[in-house]
Amino acid sequence: MEALIHFKDADILNGENVVLYGLDMDIQPGDFVYIVGKVGSGKTSIIRTITAENPLLKGEGQACGYNLRTIRAREIPYLRRSLGVIFQDFQLLTDRSVEANLEFVLRATGWKDRSLIDTRITEVLQDVGMENKAHKMPHQLSGGEQQRIAIARALLNKPKAILADEPTGNLDGETADEILQLLMDLNQAGTAIVMVTHNRAIFEKYPGRVFSCEGEHCQEVVDQGIDLVL
Repeated sequence: MEALIHFKDADILNGENVVLYGLDMDIQPGDFVYIVGKVGSGKTSIIRTITAENPLLKGEGQACGYNLRTIRAREIPYLRRSLGVIFQDFQLLTDRSVEANLEFVLRATGWKDRSLIDTRITEVLQDVGMENKAHKMPHQLSGGEQQRIAIARALLNKPKAILADEPTGNLDGETADEILQLLMDLNQAGTAIVMVTHNRAIFEKYPGRVFSCEGEHCQEVVDQGIDLVL
């Protein structure tokens, strides 16, 4: 099976500086993968490299069929449509409703038919249990509800993988559990999940593959009973 995301001996940049050397990583369809490590260890830089926000100058890299070494600027929007991205701070547009937030993304990614747009918005809101919140403004929602809407936004273009960067960082423990269970359900339905976190309790409770970033390297942890530096 061809990997959805592949790195071989890749140096990962943050700005002009290498933060991780020689990354080897293969993420298959249906995987649930954690990238863990201290703040500043390069976790988010891996996500930004996958989305072609950060360039890949050394080593091999591909995501959803696109070569990250040679990808052209005009191809990047198509790569990003194959990926759903979830952020810690939700990044909803505060001046418009939930429905308008989702419509904005669909129109920005090429959707034009009004009926198809309405149908897709209804589908993703149902997927995250927010079908009754379409006309709410973001400030009228709790943190957990806003993150559910952010997940719905990530699902709009039926991504092959969801990249979640500390998606529970601003949530209380109970709400974080609800969001993790939602991500696990999406994964069970076939969507690969790549989640950045420094919270050990999360990947102990919700098992998956674990890559640990430490000392300018990131490697898969085979024995998760070892003491990870977080």
